[in-house]
Amino acid sequence: MGFCLPGEEQPLFTVGEVWDVASHGRSCLKHHGVYYGSVELPETAFAERLPDVPGIFSRHYTNAHRYGLVSLVEACADAQLSIRNGDLTDAAVLVGRGGIDANIASYLEVLHADARTTTPHQAMELFVRAQQGLTPSDVALVQGALLRTTGPCFTVSCGCASSAVQIGNARRMIAAGDIDLAVITGVDVFGVDVIQNVQRLLHGAQGAYESIRVDGMPELLPSFDRVMRPYDRRADCVNHGEGSATLVLESRDRAERRGAYIYGQVLSHGMTRDGLSNPLASDESGASLVTAVRKCLGDRWDIGQVPYIHGGSDGDVVVTAFETNAVQQLYGDGVEDLLMTSQEACFGHNGAPAGALGVALTLLMLEQGEVCPTANCEEPADNIRFDPVPGVHTRRLEFDYALTCNYQIGGVKSAILLGSPDAD
Repeated sequence: MGFCLPGEEQPLFTVGEVWDVASHGRSCLKHHGVYYGSVELPETAFAERLPDVPGIFSRHYTNAHRYGLVSLVEACADAQLSIRNGDLTDAAVLVGRGGIDANIASYLEVLHADARTTTPHQAMELFVRAQQGLTPSDVALVQGALLRTTGPCFTVSCGCASSAVQIGNARRMIAAGDIDLAVITGVDVFGVDVIQNVQRLLHGAQGAYESIRVDGMPELLPSFDRVMRPYDRRADCVNHGEGSATLVLESRDRAERRGAYIYGQVLSHGMTRDGLSNPLASDESGASLVTAVRKCLGDRWDIGQVPYIHGGSDGDVVVTAFETNAVQQLYGDGVEDLLMTSQEACFGHNGAPAGALGVALTLLMLEQGEVCPTANCEEPADNIRFDPVPGVHTRRLEFDYALTCNYQIGGVKSAILLGSPDAD
């Protein structure tokens, strides 16, 4: 596991640093007129981790490139795999991307460049910048080059479910024998300047919104100037963030042959969609999430074996509603014994990294036998029947199975079943 996430004073890179924040329910959100999770990666920290990247490429990296490369290098070090010695030349490089903010500046530079006044050197610089940064495959390109991989290398873009879907793809390719090693990265940059301007635009737009709102859309437009509180009765906003999370997945045979430390297992993955015609809405009944979970469990596992779910609630009451309804359908009267938490308020709602980060945190919880609290949840909402572990302390729980769930609003609902290293 490796990270490049917002911290309280400096970015978080290691398992220990991320666990310390999540296990204490701390929030690393900073106030920029709106609350936002800023990585603020110093150039020196990037250079220390990637000293050998040619300048012709590195000087044109966007923050998405930098965050994705840093988390990749940290994950490889955590897995004791040497990039320099070629340990990953046959690895699949799978990236999840949701936001496009990092690509805009490069696009506009090329669009507005004047061929009559641009020097040949400037033209080549623009060409390199554009080739590296104009598409959602931006991070996959530079990660693949760093590892010099000959394996599959591609990007999935389905919003906040992107890296979760890539984890499912990696599991299937490993199970099929197509690969035995994959690195999966979720990385996004939701620029704080964009969020600030969205907030200014929306302040005067509520009345007009009422005239176009249809079933499945929230009653109020989002606000970013208050702190997000998943599962709390005061939850009424989402705070965005930026960053990257990388996981190394490999076949059990390969991991055991090289004596790798095993955090746990990715056992199964299921996904579906609400089937709504509105591209910005979700079915609050939770039916599609129930379907995704049941696809994930199949005939081999029973929901009663899963005492913990890592939820995807970002403070949006619509997300909380379909999660609440879904777990009620799945667990029935047993839902009151279910622990379900979210750490989105630790780092901000960061889009594509959410799936990889959720899997990482859940595997650490399985390893530690402790469930992290829901950050910023102090007074659970009245309609929540599961236990969101409010406060700032972990809850002791010995368990072998857990689910992680991620959602693209209007799109994919994803469920991943995780197990401890010895789970059947």
